[in-house]
Amino acid sequence: MCRFLAYRGEPIFLADLVCAPAHSLVHQSLHAIEAKTETNGDGFGIGWYGERTEPGLYREVRPAWSDENLRSLCDQVRSRLFFAHVRASTGTSTTRANCHPFTHGRHLFMHNGQIGGYGRIKRRLEALIPDELYDTRVGTTDSEAIFLLALANGLGTEPVAAMARTLKTVRGLMDEAGIDEPFRFTAAFTDGESLFAYRWSCDAKPPTLYFREEPDGLLVVSEPIDDKDRGWREVPKGCTLVARAGEAIRVECLNEAISSLAA
Repeated sequence: MCRFLAYRGEPIFLADLVCAPAHSLVHQSLHAIEAKTETNGDGFGIGWYGERTEPGLYREVRPAWSDENLRSLCDQVRSRLFFAHVRASTGTSTTRANCHPFTHGRHLFMHNGQIGGYGRIKRRLEALIPDELYDTRVGTTDSEAIFLLALANGLGTEPVAAMARTLKTVRGLMDEAGIDEPFRFTAAFTDGESLFAYRWSCDAKPPTLYFREEPDGLLVVSEPIDDKDRGWREVPKGCTLVARAGEAIRVECLNEAISSLAA
């Protein structure tokens, strides 16, 4: 399983969160505590917003702990909203195109988890992605496929409802294929202003997801980057953390959104 971090707030240097803390994301790439695998060395990526509408992106196949360019970049880039991700592959190849986060226009998306038996439904899942979105697909991961399908389902305007429709569709494909392996999904999505973080699985064992509100911003992580008693709160299972621009942070039930969809 992968590890990730998302930040929204007053502009800070990426290094302050990605590299500096005792249990930083770079440290987690080699010594994760709450992940299925301790090492997340199958590449990494960062996406950040600066003066332009669309985010900047840097992805590399080298492990985060061994890339001096990552530390140099994080020391120099200041951003009000950024994503960072270290990857542990669940079967697809280690290429830049398969490293998170993924972008589409002004949007950023990253994922931790996997679709059980993905190879058995990949063709049918991809067939649901409209041509104009499928033409932007550059990798082979289930994560990117979920992102593009969610965009087709209205992720840009209805982030909770669209993701509910997407998860229900994927789960339906798995059922039709007789797949017993779990579908586990934690993810973060942003349009450059609002931030959404999802925690869900079909077997009630979703990967971990935490958040912390600070005076200057919001931090969302797969596992805490410092002591757990420093204000970290767990996103409940089957829920979405909703941080819309200009509104108070709240938690919405993703399971309810899925259950409310017509059969």
